[in-house]
Amino acid sequence: MGFIADRIGQIAPAQTMAMTAKAGELRRAGRNIISLSQGEPDFHTPDNIQEAAIRAMREGKTRYTDAAGIRELRDAISRKLKNENKLSYTVEEISVSVGAKQAIFAAFFATLNSGDEVIVPAPCWVSYPEIVKMASGSPIVVTCEEQAGFKLTPDQLEVAITPRTKWLMLNSPSNPTGAVYSADELLGLAEVLRRHPHVWVLSDDIYEKLIYTGAPFVNILNVAPDLRERTLLINGVSKVYSMTGWRIGYSAGPDSLIAAMNLVQGQIVTSASSISQYAALEALSGDQSFVTSSLDAFRERRNFVVNALKSIPGLHIREPDGAFYVFVGCGGMIGRRTPAGKQIASDLDFVMYLLEEANVAVVSGSGFLLSPYFRLSYAASVDELGDALGRIRRACEVLEPVSV
Repeated sequence: MGFIADRIGQIAPAQTMAMTAKAGELRRAGRNIISLSQGEPDFHTPDNIQEAAIRAMREGKTRYTDAAGIRELRDAISRKLKNENKLSYTVEEISVSVGAKQAIFAAFFATLNSGDEVIVPAPCWVSYPEIVKMASGSPIVVTCEEQAGFKLTPDQLEVAITPRTKWLMLNSPSNPTGAVYSADELLGLAEVLRRHPHVWVLSDDIYEKLIYTGAPFVNILNVAPDLRERTLLINGVSKVYSMTGWRIGYSAGPDSLIAAMNLVQGQIVTSASSISQYAALEALSGDQSFVTSSLDAFRERRNFVVNALKSIPGLHIREPDGAFYVFVGCGGMIGRRTPAGKQIASDLDFVMYLLEEANVAVVSGSGFLLSPYFRLSYAASVDELGDALGRIRRACEVLEPVSV
């Protein structure tokens, strides 16, 4: 038996991080790489949030906190949920974590026994199935086709549920597709869940404020409040407030589940950074003008990217309603040959071609469990996006057609 645990061999590396690392290596080697591979806003954290962190340090708020997080931040989260989401949670039903990813890990680690199943609609964020496996669970991947808007249907959910099902993952707006579930679509899923009271819902709402349709954000508890005692909400400040490096997420759910998650968190990380928590307190309680201005910028970038991609033969796109990604169909490129004579046999081959020949980093759809697609993040300036899209167009134009 080797020294490394068997479970490590079951965990796939995140293609998003791998591609970003590869782009970084090429940059350091002198290549002019445009990286559109990572889910990270390019804006600086707003000044008022930075100042709140500095103030906290100067006031000596640099100690351990409760595993669940500082009371002031949990109060602010409670107010946010009530005022913005029309949901009522006490501070005992709220926990602050080291990013939303760690909250998901704590939830699964606290609830999954070996063989318990988690339904994961795909395409999905790269970490969902891997976190399930790390917590001894079994991810049940359900493919959601483009024709259905990349969204899970009630019929698919019904078929996927077994006596071992413990959780359903929901992510709206979605990473990687930008798909947003409507109230009616969530109602359909809720009707199925009511027939299966052993199934809990984990609602990942991290992109909730990045919706471009003008419709308000809706999660499953807004349409099915009777599911409250078996629903966990996950959110954070990373995406909306451009605070990815601050590592603050939060969860809200039944107090017994939150207590179990706090127990896990206390043993793994003790607590989230005290300084980051005070910064997050300002993010949720302070001036919100940054949220509006960044949404406007992302909308402009989305429209620019969608229009450019639609004009590239061999690619197709479903316009995203939220988040800051486009999930681009590249089936028209499969089978073509590069100028060097190499055949494009998969979406992974295609994105590696874009990296090596066009100096643009994107992530293959296979990393999100649906091919042949690639994800492009438009969390970059319009000038940089224009340069990248021009490179992609030229790289596509020189591919030799599929032989008949």
